[in-house]
This record gives sequence, C-alpha cells and structure tokens, in this order.
Amino acid sequence: MPIYLYWGSDEFAISKAVADLREKILDPDWVSFNFDKIPPDEPDGPIRALNQAMTPPFGSGGRLVWLVETTIAQQCSADLLAEMERTLGEIPESNLLLLTSSNKPDGRLKSTKLLQQRATIKEFSQIPPWQQDKLIGKVRQVADELGVNLSQGALEALADAVGNDTRSLYNELEKLKLYADSLGNGEIDERAIDSLVTCSTQSSFQLATAIRQGDISTALELVTELIHRNEPALRIVATLTSVFRTWLWVKLMGEIGERDERAIAKAAEIGNPKRIYFLRKEVSALSLEQLRQTLPVLLELEVSLKRGADELATLQTKVIELARLCRPTRQNSFR
Repeated sequence: MPIYLYWGSDEFAISKAVADLREKILDPDWVSFNFDKIPPDEPDGPIRALNQAMTPPFGSGGRLVWLVETTIAQQCSADLLAEMERTLGEIPESNLLLLTSSNKPDGRLKSTKLLQQRATIKEFSQIPPWQQDKLIGKVRQVADELGVNLSQGALEALADAVGNDTRSLYNELEKLKLYADSLGNGEIDERAIDSLVTCSTQSSFQLATAIRQGDISTALELVTELIHRNEPALRIVATLTSVFRTWLWVKLMGEIGERDERAIAKAAEIGNPKRIYFLRKEVSALSLEQLRQTLPVLLELEVSLKRGADELATLQTKVIELARLCRPTRQNSFR
C-alpha cells in the first residue's frame, strides 16, 4: 500500500523507520523535487499532503510525502474526511504518503477506520521499563540487525544499562560492533558491557535503593547529580516506577504465600528467576502497604513533570515523600 501510518512514543525508532523509507523510495539525485515534509502547524497541511501524494514524481525514483505529527487519527473534519475518501484509493504506486503521530489512533473515528482499510499501520511505542524480557528481546533484535554477537549475560547487562532508550541502544551497539571487529568478531560478554557501556539507568537504580532505605540525604544528592548530568527527569521517574513496581510484585507474591521463584518472576515480568532471592531480601524491611503507597506518589510526580513543573524541585519534594514512606516501621524491623 502507498500509505503508511507510524505512531508511538519512541521518536528515535520512528525517525529511523522514516529514514529507511526515504532510502527505499527516493532517488538521491531527485530528493529536492520528490520529498515533502509537512509540519503539524502548516495551515491546511493535510489537504496539501493529499494533493502532493497525487502528484507524479519528477525524474527517477518515487515521491514521499510526510505529514508530521498529524492529528488525523484523533480528530478529523467532515471536509478532510471527504478528501481522504476521494484520494487515498487513487494514490499512484510510485508515491508514498506517510503519516506520523505520537498519539494512538482513535479506533472510533471514521478517518481511523479508513486508514485501517487503506494504510499500513505500525506502532513504535517504548517498551515499559519493567518488562525486562521484552527489553532483552529488543536488544537481541537490534544486535542481530547490526551483526553484534552478544552472550546471554551481555544481553541482560545491556538491557539493564540502556533500559527502553532506543537511541542509546543503537549507539552502544554501534560502539560494541567496532570493539568486536577489533577482536575478530568474537562474542561479547557482560564484562565488556560493564567496561564499555555508559549506564544511563544505574544512578536511577541507586536512587531507588536510597529511597527504599529511607536515606533522604543520599537520595537528594543522587537527584541533584542526575539532573546536573542532564538525565531526563521523566526517564528517572520511569526507572523508579519500574523498580518499585517490581518490588511490589515480589512482596505481594510473598505475602500470598507463593514460594516458586519462577512463578514470582513471571508475575513480576523478571527474565531471570534467580534475581528473586535478592529482590526478596531488598524488600524484607518494607511492608506491602508501604510499597503500595509509593506508586501513587510516583504517578503524581510523573503528572507534575509532564505539566511543566520545575524538574529539580519537584523531584526533590517527591523523593523526600517516598523516602519517608519507606522508612522501616517498628513492626517491619523485627521481621
């Protein structure tokens, strides 16, 4: 089909997919004639995109019309819908109309239903940071794509290091590929990951540990360090949410009497059941209720940041609140 809709929160993955389409569709010598990138704030941008998509390409190669961050699949006027119905089935095979959006298409809309009939739709959403198996699968996929041979330990270590940051994953694997080439394409193990990969999540994990221990002073120092290193505040929150969600599941499964480490790992979406022993020790001083209370606070923190609150001050306030929640009670201290 000459129509594509890419949507999701992973901006890097979408931009890479767009670059692949450009390389596939356009002749480099005719790019300036056959490539149209229409921004979301352009008046009547969708109408112009539809018109351009109907225009035959100049010279050799095809034509690519890219409607950036469109809202067609979230809201669509009757006039625009009528134009889509008239045009989408008539776009020449030599042309490609690409629509991208960070928002999920609204399946109730007629425009979305029309796109479902006429377009190739692909989701590019970031993997939730607590879904370790999927993160490891993503690392394996990109490593195979780039021809990097990683051991199982290296796969897990790299997933822990980069989390769901696709851009960082590609950057680190490109670096590891050069390293492997210098060694004659040997298998890369977890020791190489530890020494070569910049861990963007490690300090956030340290922050989670300080919060869990009720160590307000250390937690505040780590928050300041992370912000001064230009670590995105929402990424910090994502890591904290992932860690506390895992701790909550491990504690909950223990409270209901589950002792099978594989069953606990499956419930908590942990790839390696051997981690359960250590996670149980980490949450032994906390009650189930304390862990439950952390998630609403983390949600409040995420909402505040998305609404434009000052990153450092907001993180500091909520980290203090979380650390106070996690301070061991007298009852827990004797468990």
